Amino acid sequence: MKISIVGTGYVGLVTGTCFAETGINVTCVDIDENKIKNLKQAIIPIYEPGLETLVKKNLEKQRISFTTSLKESIDQTDVVFIAVGTPPGEDGSADLSHVLNVAREIGKNMTHHLVVVTKSTVPIGTSVKVKAAIRDELEKRGAQIPFDVASNPEFLKEGNAIEDFLKPDRIVVGVENEKAQTIMSRLYKPFVLNNHPILFMDIPSAELTKYAANAMLATKISFINDIANLCELVGADINMVRKGIGTDSRIGNKFIYAGAGYGGSCFPKDVKAIIKTAEKNNYPLRLLQAVEAINDDQKKVLVNKVKNHFKDDLKGKTFAIWGLAFKPNTDDMREAPSRVIIRHLLDAGAKVHAYDPVATHEAQSIFGDEITYGKDPYDVLIEADALLLVTEWPEFRMPNFKVMEKLMKNKVIFDGRNIYDPQEINENGFDYYGIGRKSIRE
Repeated sequence: MKISIVGTGYVGLVTGTCFAETGINVTCVDIDENKIKNLKQAIIPIYEPGLETLVKKNLEKQRISFTTSLKESIDQTDVVFIAVGTPPGEDGSADLSHVLNVAREIGKNMTHHLVVVTKSTVPIGTSVKVKAAIRDELEKRGAQIPFDVASNPEFLKEGNAIEDFLKPDRIVVGVENEKAQTIMSRLYKPFVLNNHPILFMDIPSAELTKYAANAMLATKISFINDIANLCELVGADINMVRKGIGTDSRIGNKFIYAGAGYGGSCFPKDVKAIIKTAEKNNYPLRLLQAVEAINDDQKKVLVNKVKNHFKDDLKGKTFAIWGLAFKPNTDDMREAPSRVIIRHLLDAGAKVHAYDPVATHEAQSIFGDEITYGKDPYDVLIEADALLLVTEWPEFRMPNFKVMEKLMKNKVIFDGRNIYDPQEINENGFDYYGIGRKSIRE
């Protein structure tokens, strides 16, 4: 079986590589010539654990190839996945221009029956627009070539995408007819052998499932952050509350960790998009509007704690930041809380020294020389007035407090992910501020 993946961003590259790993012949297409040149040499444009190894392996076995020619890639292809970006427009709705451009190119170049699958996260009704775009191009050519459209949303977690794809909780596929379902069933047969469920449904339901899933997870995060802020006011500990509710099987213990807010490429964008979809249908999603507002405020919580501690006088002070990516095991800084935190510190006249294991290059493209970048966690602590833990990378979990004491100007830690024991921090002579927990000072 042969498939084409159009778009070699996060979703497209992971999807193509993992399909190749199951023995399928995959061609990945992108208009970025430099990216394709690098991918042919297994030079990966993103950080994702295990991805580079799999790309090299499948290049060597000639199960995956990379090209800038969509026309060549769909020759003898059975299925074409559209996996290009759908960035939010100015009004928050998903920008489908890239998706529809690909659909038009498919219509211009297809020569036989294809199943055209949207892998990009798209709003309800996108498949109708994709079908119309392909059909328009076929009519211009005077060609009568049958094709089907389908929706196959991705549910990948950055930092764990390979495992998520190869061992999914579920595979969701929206189809219009039995022929498309048969082809997609064949494509995903290797996963069925491992008892991973494939859920076939109508296309609008599949399109909405992706948004609903991310919106639900974002809701859990904003909920626990809201409760965390209440904990501080009433003297409760959010970690205890989290354990108390997380053991309820109806609630579960995932995505109820208090912190500095969610970020990344999916949750912020998808929450905005589903809110906008509802507005277009004259139905306000009031709960998700609150989820978004809570998250926007939560990204400022650490800065507010810093300002309170230093009595609103941050000018000339130096702050160390541990963690820049929106979560561990990725270099993605899209909508990352660190961006908001750093910007507020800089605007208040402070200096920022930041360290992240993999996201430094991305941070440089955002902040340039406005901040200083460290080579290791302790490098940024020199003469720091305080440390802000923003991303919970494993290497930050067991710091050397004796070294920190010698390096820092003031012994203050703002724990934006609640990874430290407040009592231990205090016993080592540091002031401690967490999220939804009692602050402990010397």
